[in-house]
Amino acid sequence: MTVVIRDLRPADPADVESVVRVRRAALPYLLSTPAGVAFELAGANPAKRYRVLVAETADGRIVGTAQVGLAYDSPEPGRSFVNAYVDPAGRGLGAGSGLLAAAEAYLAGEGAAEVFAWVLDEPAYRAFAERRGYRASRSAHFLRLDLAGGALPPVPPLPAGVELRPASAFAADPRPLFEADAETTADEPGDVEVEFDDYADWVRHTWNNPDLDKELTTVALVDGTVAAFTAALTDGAGRYASGMTGTLRAFRGRGLAKLVKTASLHRARAAGYREAFTGNDTANAPMLAVNTWFGYEVCATEVRYAKEIGK
Repeated sequence: MTVVIRDLRPADPADVESVVRVRRAALPYLLSTPAGVAFELAGANPAKRYRVLVAETADGRIVGTAQVGLAYDSPEPGRSFVNAYVDPAGRGLGAGSGLLAAAEAYLAGEGAAEVFAWVLDEPAYRAFAERRGYRASRSAHFLRLDLAGGALPPVPPLPAGVELRPASAFAADPRPLFEADAETTADEPGDVEVEFDDYADWVRHTWNNPDLDKELTTVALVDGTVAAFTAALTDGAGRYASGMTGTLRAFRGRGLAKLVKTASLHRARAAGYREAFTGNDTANAPMLAVNTWFGYEVCATEVRYAKEIGK
């Protein structure tokens, strides 16, 4: 190995910028900002045992990074995760292998029995994971929309009793958004079940996320009750990403997901954002259909891999 694996130094701007650079180079479909990276560590629940690792060359160049932690909000004990990114210009130096080995050793020491990782659906990446004992499960698409040059569907007329508000309107009491997020997340396809019931934790890691754009995050209310929402993340440099779009069970089938997302995308384009990204589990046919209707196109696919560790 020609790299050293160490922890990110969140107080070092150069370190944080390097992590952003590597993530953008390795997976340009994910929004990443310096403020967001620093917040990942500052806002993490202590039970997550969260670390951001970096792979550094002898000359001080960071060529890889990994997010590592426990799935503390899962009712099944022993679940954990590692998501590693290597700059294409820095491959072949052992960064990926070193990051993965360090992450697995750390997680095993924290009591993890199984680790999950997202891997790009390309032969070289999948072979890398499978050589290290990982097995494939579900998959998810990244999708991209050209906000600058593409056509957007018009914002439909508001149905009777429906109004739209930005998330900033809930600044004094965001609990209704937490409850909506919890219910819709529970219905998302996934291989790690989540107990989404800690409001203070949600405020800490979701509501306070500096990448969450509370003006572009759009909420539909039906007769004053939160019914649907789309969460918007932005990087201040022309890129917009959908964090989550969901409709509460009692309000499904009314087109509210399309409504909030259309309104948010139009406002994002008016604010100067040029690209929009989102992600969908390949089994989530309803949201894939909604995003195709908007003009999103699949730009990459990831596969979820899992491995037993700590034995």
